[in-house]
Amino acid sequence: MLSYLARWVSRGAVQALKGTSSRPQLVKTPRIGNQTLAAAPLPFAGGSPGVRQARALDQERLLQIDWDDGSCSLYPFTWLRDNCQCPLCTLQSAQARSLLFSHLDVHTGMDHVQLMDNKVSITWPDQHSSEFDPDWLKKRCFSSEARQALQEELFLNEREYWDSGLQIPTADFEEVLHDDKAALAWLEALRRIGIVYLRGAPAEQGQLARLSQRIGYLRLTFYGHTWQVQDKPMANNVAYTSGELSLHTDYPALHHPPGVQFLHCVRQADEGGESEVVDGFHMAEQLRREDPEAFNILSSLRVDFTDSGADYCDFSVQSKNHIIDVDSSGRVVRINYNNATRDSVLDLPLHQVQPFYSSLKAFVELLSRPENVFTYRMEPGDVVTFDNWRLLHGRKSYQSRGQNLRHLEGAYLDWDEVMSRLRILRKTVRGDS
Repeated sequence: MLSYLARWVSRGAVQALKGTSSRPQLVKTPRIGNQTLAAAPLPFAGGSPGVRQARALDQERLLQIDWDDGSCSLYPFTWLRDNCQCPLCTLQSAQARSLLFSHLDVHTGMDHVQLMDNKVSITWPDQHSSEFDPDWLKKRCFSSEARQALQEELFLNEREYWDSGLQIPTADFEEVLHDDKAALAWLEALRRIGIVYLRGAPAEQGQLARLSQRIGYLRLTFYGHTWQVQDKPMANNVAYTSGELSLHTDYPALHHPPGVQFLHCVRQADEGGESEVVDGFHMAEQLRREDPEAFNILSSLRVDFTDSGADYCDFSVQSKNHIIDVDSSGRVVRINYNNATRDSVLDLPLHQVQPFYSSLKAFVELLSRPENVFTYRMEPGDVVTFDNWRLLHGRKSYQSRGQNLRHLEGAYLDWDEVMSRLRILRKTVRGDS
């Protein structure tokens, strides 16, 4: 049976193809029980496109392809020559360009173009020949709709926002480890929704290392490959106490914080210790609507963060990050906020200090509204996986007595590794090119 999660992924892909996607809207996410999350098809699932006509527009230096479905695509001569797929220009075993850029004529013309065996065959002025498959060309069409669809397929940038009504998508730990479809659905949900719960892991250390091998490898930080969240004497991190942790992202003291975080509950406290999460992307967009000036300040001013101590090795890290990172189009791509490691050094002109504090206060108050915070309690054997660039997470204070001391094991990965495995799984499960 197709899960809600799969239906949502499919709907987002269709919107991207049609060019109708917009900023994500708040929706309620129903729980998916301890089961394999079904996978759904992605864009470009149709048959190979047929080429009705190919002709060179010499004055514009463009190749025009007229497709059998009545659509038309334009390709620059220079781009086509740069991406010749022949063995002389492309190392086939690595699918990597071997044509040196210094050998590329960026003002090249085109001697001849013809259709041969449903391929577009081009002869260049130096008599070099290139052949292109129609589906390869169609996928790389330069229209805004095609480019948006391809970027969505490659990066899954569409997000689903949520609030305190979230019911975390849930899967079985062992199924994710051993079933490709379950692993694919897990990673797609992690990307789209930002958090996925895995149940049924053994309540002992070492399970996150097993889970990371499903993807590739863990990210090593100054706290080690994995780290033990326990109440420790002379703690070198506020997480290693029994006190309340305010909502935060991990490691903004690094210029490239870890993208994904795993937490595995080995033992839970007798009292307290409940976890809290907030959708930071949702809150940033809400701040943009409610207080545009605060949003602009937090997305334009760089704030100092610091972290020092000794763990895996001794360390003294320093960074400057926006609280809200946006890309060139204004889309929110990362939240960098940890009040514990926000430095006393504030490298701002005097007249910007008070506006910064007022803006950060507005954002933190928005994050802390009860209607925006989802609270849950982990039990031994539970693993929570979440987007550390998007979610802010916290913890209520706790008390542990006797031998039943609260113990979570944590680990990090980078989004590059996670997305790499996601693309490979899509190819394995669905045959995506």
